[in-house]
Amino acid sequence: MLAYIIRRLFAVVVMLVIVIFVTFGIFFLIPKWSGVDVAAMYVGKQSDARGLEAVREKLQLDDPLLVQVWEFVKGIFVGRTYSSGGDTVHCSAPCFGYSFKNEQAIWPVLKDRLPVTMALAIGAAILWLIFGLAAGVLSALKRGTLWDRTAMTIALAGVSLPIYFTGLLSLAIFSYSLGWVDGEYVAFADSPSGWFSGLILPWITLAFLYAAMYARLTRATMLEVMGEDYIRTARAKGLSEPVVIGKHAMRSTMTPILTLLGMDLGALIGGAILTETTYSLPGLGQAVLRAINERDLPLILGVTLITSGAVIIANLVVDILYAVIDPRVRLA
Repeated sequence: MLAYIIRRLFAVVVMLVIVIFVTFGIFFLIPKWSGVDVAAMYVGKQSDARGLEAVREKLQLDDPLLVQVWEFVKGIFVGRTYSSGGDTVHCSAPCFGYSFKNEQAIWPVLKDRLPVTMALAIGAAILWLIFGLAAGVLSALKRGTLWDRTAMTIALAGVSLPIYFTGLLSLAIFSYSLGWVDGEYVAFADSPSGWFSGLILPWITLAFLYAAMYARLTRATMLEVMGEDYIRTARAKGLSEPVVIGKHAMRSTMTPILTLLGMDLGALIGGAILTETTYSLPGLGQAVLRAINERDLPLILGVTLITSGAVIIANLVVDILYAVIDPRVRLA
């Protein structure tokens, strides 16, 4: 088990390095090769020639490529200093960039918004796993019954309806009309009950979409697993149905579920743009949308790195869970 974890940690480190280099290429090299002034992308097209030259000097865009890459990587781990003439700005580690438009480092902005997005993603993931797995397993065991058809119809509706529709509909019914919950987000430190009330509708809305997908995947996988020889053998040995399903069938069923969970959860931590915009949640998704509208490239770069890191870490956790569920994975 230890050797398996070490191999996965090494793979994570290699992948993080690749992500950093690819991100640098996307935001710095490709625009330059396309004939775009990279400095203008960081301060806007309205800046004068003097301002562009100052930003170009701060970002060291005229330095050799290896020097630029080194400063970019070094900034993430130990911080970075942007200087031009007598103007010097220090960006503390982890330095995901500096917004010359707003005169602020990117990491403090991300750090303030990241807990909101993490609370949204993790809370919704718990709900969609519980209801998605339960609905999928019951539909597979009761194949062809009224429950199966009803559950899959609801799942189809969940997959088909966009988040902004179900989100606005839930706000109109449960917040504006009935007044059961408060649609305004409140920080947990200010009011735990207000925090929960502000997130319950986003959790349900997001979970409704993903639970539908997980229910359909769980049903399909469970139907395939229940026809395997080892399931028939377990039943022939006299094992009870709950033991056959819980101990044997669910082990194989959980493998594709965990794979999908790692990708979905990592992507959501990077920013659930539609959900956060619908419910006015001050998370990463809303920050990205604002950065796109304002063409604040450093903030987009920072969220890109956060999203990539979240996906990699989530998949590391999934790989470890693989080994717990199926010991054969440790030998891979």
